Amino acid sequence: MNIIKFSAQFPVEKSCIEHFKAQRDACGVVCPKWGCVHPYWLQNKLCYECKQCHHRQSLRSGTVLENSKLPFMYWYAAMHLLTSTKKSYSAAELQRQLGHKRYQPIWEMVCKLRDVMGKRYNLYQLTDEVELDNAFIATLIAEEEKDKPLKRGIGSQRQPKAVVVNESSFVENPKPGKKPKRVNHLKMLVIEDLRADTISKTVNEHVNPKAELTTNDATPYSKLFEQVKSHHAQAIKKEDLPKTLPWVNIAIGNVKRLLLDVHHQLTNEYLQYYLNEFCYKFNRRYFGDAFFDGFLIAAVSYNTDFRSRIYNRNSCG
Repeated sequence: MNIIKFSAQFPVEKSCIEHFKAQRDACGVVCPKWGCVHPYWLQNKLCYECKQCHHRQSLRSGTVLENSKLPFMYWYAAMHLLTSTKKSYSAAELQRQLGHKRYQPIWEMVCKLRDVMGKRYNLYQLTDEVELDNAFIATLIAEEEKDKPLKRGIGSQRQPKAVVVNESSFVENPKPGKKPKRVNHLKMLVIEDLRADTISKTVNEHVNPKAELTTNDATPYSKLFEQVKSHHAQAIKKEDLPKTLPWVNIAIGNVKRLLLDVHHQLTNEYLQYYLNEFCYKFNRRYFGDAFFDGFLIAAVSYNTDFRSRIYNRNSCG
């Protein structure tokens, strides 16, 4: 949805509230106490009341907006900006666009939306031809790690580890200059370490057992044959990466460039939210105008596990 259509459809707070209620009604409103599915709507209080027990729940309850005091218009504007750009929006820029005085509530709002993105795409497992590799993404050192000696290499506090997996399918007769594989869905998952058991657990949760997995022959991938139909592990030279693991390494390069360009400085604690956004938008790159509508359904359907704390605005985008 472009900015002209968005402005025409949601010009004021009331239009956002009415549209949000229509989406909630379409998804179904259930009483959290008795499971009643036919509640009353109390217009003056913007809440639902159960016909059986008279329990009330607000229009925001059970959605990503729960416990937020920000206007609906803010949430709609944030969802529009996040879905209308190919890259991303920093919380500081969004704060400037909304004209809000404080950074913290805007940053929390965007983190909650990115958390919902992760919940949405984690519903399904990757299948068919699957590529897997690990990535090291530079971040700021967390407060509790600053007093410890800085490590080098794989164990560095500055480079949290992530597993990157994507579905791909072979193209029979690729055009000149095109990749031999067509990419489908993508996932990026922050992990604590690169031990074989950790990688195996992640693959078990996010990759279908019938998938055919391709990786390099590194030690952390030694147990993956137990999790999938077939595991092709091979020593891959740097110059052969575009042929063997073409899309997973393109995705790693793109997300690193995006985080550095837009958000500049992140901490390990919140890195997963930004990876959620990158993957969610990548997996819906052909949705067009339907992207905003789909994201709004996710915002209505999911609450968030995000828990905020006072955060220094100079250290996170």
